[in-house]
Amino acid sequence: IALASGAPLYAGLLSGIIGGLVVSLISGSQLAVSGPAAGLSSLVAASIISLGDFRIFLLAVMIAGFFQLLLGLLKLGTIANYFPSSVIKGMLAAIGILLISKQIPLALGYDQPDFWSSGFLNLFSSRNVQGSLSSINHHLTRGAILISFFSLVILIVFQSKAAWIQKIKLIPAPLLVVIAGMLLNWLFTTGLNNISLKPTQLVNIPSNLFASITFPDFTKIFSSVEIWKDGLLIGLLASLETLLCVEAVDKLDKHNRITPVNRELIAQGIGNITCGLLGAIPMTAVVVRGAANIDAGGRSKFSSFTHGLFLLLAVLAIPFLLNKIPYASLSAILLVTGYNLTKPKLFRNMWSLGWKQFIPFILTILVILATDLLIGVSIGLLISVYFIVRNNFKAEYKITKRKNHEIEMYLIKLNSNVTFLNKVKLRKALDEIPPYSVLTIDGSECNFIDYDILEIVSEYRNKAHDRHIEVHLSGIEVVNVEAIH
Repeated sequence: IALASGAPLYAGLLSGIIGGLVVSLISGSQLAVSGPAAGLSSLVAASIISLGDFRIFLLAVMIAGFFQLLLGLLKLGTIANYFPSSVIKGMLAAIGILLISKQIPLALGYDQPDFWSSGFLNLFSSRNVQGSLSSINHHLTRGAILISFFSLVILIVFQSKAAWIQKIKLIPAPLLVVIAGMLLNWLFTTGLNNISLKPTQLVNIPSNLFASITFPDFTKIFSSVEIWKDGLLIGLLASLETLLCVEAVDKLDKHNRITPVNRELIAQGIGNITCGLLGAIPMTAVVVRGAANIDAGGRSKFSSFTHGLFLLLAVLAIPFLLNKIPYASLSAILLVTGYNLTKPKLFRNMWSLGWKQFIPFILTILVILATDLLIGVSIGLLISVYFIVRNNFKAEYKITKRKNHEIEMYLIKLNSNVTFLNKVKLRKALDEIPPYSVLTIDGSECNFIDYDILEIVSEYRNKAHDRHIEVHLSGIEVVNVEAIH
């Protein structure tokens, strides 16, 4: 992610370390894992280019952190409570699909897949696969395919509920997959050199990773409005992505624990201030890391803390060992994580809930695949709001008709809360009342009637005698329209 953002390599790893060692201690989330987010990479890359200096960009990261801290202190994180369940589930499923599609090239042996392109349709750039099936054999690597296959077998077997599997579960399946991948590649190198992996198909971390670490240039803090503008934008997007992610991870939690969102924003703010101070790219809570944490058996925030600690120790002490890990092994782990996020069972369940749940769910998926996470979730929210408004039109009044000695009697019964959203349909219903009839408008059971509705009723009653309509009001205190005009 750091490379995709145009930042130094250490900046991404440092962000993950800070996410584990700092954010997990402050956060109230038990399972979310924070670190660099692919969703911010294009914004970070554009900001680094426009500001012209990574040290100045770090000031924007700190400003983003202070902005998040302020949002948390003002208790504005409650916005997360207004994301509909269908949209959150759609986001999870879309992330799962993206994860699977972007890991398949690694599992097959492509050594330069376009990991982080924004949009499902741009998954393979022209410099990689060229979209040509005729040349696909050139990109396949038998060694990588074998490692991916054995890795998937291990992961699938470990999901079995057999008694002997439960006994050996003390060793986490992902760790076993990584060790197996390293051993297989060592065998390929010693005995089957023609299928051994290329250096570009292995993890590559320099031994002196933190030797060129950069710190922010505080003398430039007020040198440009762009720094503050970029900082606020990064803070806003990072906050939205974090709130979406903790909501999604809470849905995956088998113990149904709820993350305190304002505390999470404070934790993320302090984390991003630390990132800016120490030369790291901005972070968010990340669904994929949280889901992988849950799949690996994480039960408390200690798992997120140890992830940061082990990441730091591994980078400092054993980079030579990390550099023997095949990308194919890691891709297999993420393929299973992606599948768990977008199981066919999820689509069947959403379909069974009806169109009002399924349409926002499926549209959220499609828009995220075509654009990005925030746009997809925004469209999903708009569709959900549309269904709410549409239901409101239908639910808040009912018209009944009967005849009494050749006189048509109409009753409009207003229910619970009648708002301005009902204006158009109510006005149309009133216009359709025929002349020489009796109309009763009953609001006796209403908790709330919007002023706009009272105004329409008052205007109608004042003009009804022109159409010879007798109007009776029950439980409605009309406004004086003439006094207003």
